[in-house]
Amino acid sequence: MLTVYSDSHRLQHGQAELIDGTLKPCFETPSRADMVLAAVRDRELGDVIHPRRHGLDPILRVHDAGYVRFLETAWRRWTEMGRDYDALPKMWQVRRLREAIPEHVEGQLCYYSMDCGTPVTSGTWQAASAAADTALTGADRLIGGERAVFALTRPPGHHAAFDYCGGYCFLNNAAIAAQALRDHGMRKVAVLDVDYHHGNGTQDIFYRRADVLFLSIHGDPRTEYPFFLGFADEKGEGEGLGYNFNFPLAAGSCVSTWFVALDCALEQIARFGAEALVVSLGVDTFQGDPISRFQLDSPDFVTLGARLAGLKLPTLFCLEGGYAVEPIGTNVVNVLAGFEARG
Repeated sequence: MLTVYSDSHRLQHGQAELIDGTLKPCFETPSRADMVLAAVRDRELGDVIHPRRHGLDPILRVHDAGYVRFLETAWRRWTEMGRDYDALPKMWQVRRLREAIPEHVEGQLCYYSMDCGTPVTSGTWQAASAAADTALTGADRLIGGERAVFALTRPPGHHAAFDYCGGYCFLNNAAIAAQALRDHGMRKVAVLDVDYHHGNGTQDIFYRRADVLFLSIHGDPRTEYPFFLGFADEKGEGEGLGYNFNFPLAAGSCVSTWFVALDCALEQIARFGAEALVVSLGVDTFQGDPISRFQLDSPDFVTLGARLAGLKLPTLFCLEGGYAVEPIGTNVVNVLAGFEARG
């Protein structure tokens, strides 16, 4: 399987996030992608190529222009105030506050963020835009006839919505790629999110559309981040009604329960008649993940890959979460190897 990878991911290296009530070193680090790349090469999965640049147009197909401008300029404007440390919001635009977008960068940081765990750094824009190019290059290859491609995207993307960042995500790589597939003639595209945390950003982007089916298997938002989206009754709106499926599972759910949800999701994808599949590949469902609470073990990821291959669809994998750094490479490559073996 072809892998698309950019060294620019290392430019996003946040120093701290607010978690469990304290500032701690970020769980989302460059070592995650480094471990995955090493496993891809050690297992001889296939060629590794660099992404080509696609510019802003494909990004603006799914993200608000004002939000994108903020990401492009935030670090420069932040440092112009004499600040040489990472930027984190200090408040949010919540219920009954005005929705006016502030002019000041600090206010915009609050407006365009959903949490205090996604620091803007000196390299955020370069890393995030390179990740989008990585996903888009993978989509290019699917359009060109490849059966499957792995986009080693970092920073991840599935929590990034139309006009806000969060959950370590700035640009929604999977959504950008799915839209590119649509724009190049694929009538129906499915996005399946298997990360432990609900893909709130992807849901937000496609919630009112019938041409992109979104499905997410994740920890129940009654107890798990991101808390405010991911419930089973969220089915889509308007033309998108019936094209959004959430499978929230209780924290600690066993492997068999997780695979029952996967089978339900795969059935919906087949019924939809998708012409391509984008997989938001989070492996924080692993039993040893430090910030997640499912029970999958490394061999289970091989099974996941094989089940996905059973759909017989051109498939793009975009890396999302997975914070047990030592086994992340094994778990990711197990999915891809399972897919290849079944195919």
